[in-house]
Amino acid sequence: MVFTELPPDRFRIAAGSAATTATVGKRVPMQMLAIRYDLLRHRLGDGEQTTVYVVRYPRLQTSLSVQHFGVPRRLDGWCRRFGVREAIVGGFFVRPHGPPLGELWVGGRRIETEPILDPYGGARAAIYVDEGEIRIGPRTELPPRPAGHLLQAGPMLVRDGAPLRDLHDPEGFVAGAHQFDSDITSGRHPRAALGTSDDELIALVCDGRRTGIDAGLTLVELAELIADLGARQAINLDGGGSTALIHHGHLLNRPYDAQDRPSTNSRTVATAAIFHPAPTQPALRGAA
Repeated sequence: MVFTELPPDRFRIAAGSAATTATVGKRVPMQMLAIRYDLLRHRLGDGEQTTVYVVRYPRLQTSLSVQHFGVPRRLDGWCRRFGVREAIVGGFFVRPHGPPLGELWVGGRRIETEPILDPYGGARAAIYVDEGEIRIGPRTELPPRPAGHLLQAGPMLVRDGAPLRDLHDPEGFVAGAHQFDSDITSGRHPRAALGTSDDELIALVCDGRRTGIDAGLTLVELAELIADLGARQAINLDGGGSTALIHHGHLLNRPYDAQDRPSTNSRTVATAAIFHPAPTQPALRGAA
């Protein structure tokens, strides 16, 4: 994995968070961790490059929730309107205005969605959140009736620290390609992913579709990258023109609808994952 440091003026970041470039190692103790933003130029095996945006959230100090939009919304515009500072695009949906694709629970309530093609619903990866617990895994390995949040997306990118290697479509993305704009497993595109490690939640997106500038990533390249950045588990999220990562209230990535065709605005999405400060525990008072 090869990174190139970018000039400081490329960072769109407000005071209060730590920013670094081209850093993968050197963990610091949890009590010292702050939200960290990394802006990277990632060189691929064939010499192409792409821009990658990574925001790392200290796991013990961060909670996660799932937001469902009854009518798809531009994530950056919604965040500005409601004062949400940290978010990433969620799962897929039936375009242009249809329901989310795959199982979705918000606050213990199941949302009506478009089901995943049988027999792949149980195999397809999901994010599960409940009472501070955050898990990523195949749907069958997560609680059947979540009391908190559950968002299906996929495929699984990293499992127990090992990046995606199975090219036999165990989650049915090739078989169910007709439920998408195109086969998301084919080629390089703008991508989005969420990973977890013992210490952090890792939100990652990349640019793409810019000839000679940003090639994008394949799913295998995305899996290898987020594993190298420390993820023990990771899931692919909605990408392409829907790719969006919000940090300090700003959209970090550059949306492109098609090759060399930039979007005038970010694309509307049906779901998002929202990062919040974890509730603080009141100090215990000793007996007098």
